[in-house]
Amino acid sequence: AQQLFQRDAQTITPEALESVKAALASSDIEHKAETKKKSIPRKAAGQTWEDPTLAEWPENDYRLFCGDLGNEVNDDVLSKAFSRFPSFNMAKVVRDKRTGKTKGYGFISFANPSDIAAALKEMNGKYVGNRPIKLRKSKWQERTDFEALERSKNHNQKKPKLSKKSVLHK
Repeated sequence: AQQLFQRDAQTITPEALESVKAALASSDIEHKAETKKKSIPRKAAGQTWEDPTLAEWPENDYRLFCGDLGNEVNDDVLSKAFSRFPSFNMAKVVRDKRTGKTKGYGFISFANPSDIAAALKEMNGKYVGNRPIKLRKSKWQERTDFEALERSKNHNQKKPKLSKKSVLHK
């Protein structure tokens, strides 16, 4: 085993290793910049805003709402609890920006709908941290402001405006 390791160490030069690290770092920076550029219009409670955090999630995924989380549960703990499902993508615990404490809920993303059904059946009521969790199918897609998305697409195309004629009313 040591001979194989020494042979591999001779094959991979320090310069090659540094170039791979640099490429990974630049790729990570580009991904973060791309994520910042994408912001999705949202509408809830009569308000509309841009939400760049939704760009972090995979497209066309299936999500579970996970409620009744304790303050000791973070993204890693929730990810470990659901990582045994093959199509698990990511987990996110929602936290208060000011205090940093959990708001008591989070979301889990899956690529396959059969895994979401299995997770819902197996994990509902199981302890994650100090409390048993409550799982429901998420309704996140209903909150995207499709009208604002359509307006932004139309705005980006820059259609020429037609001049309007004035009409006088009596």
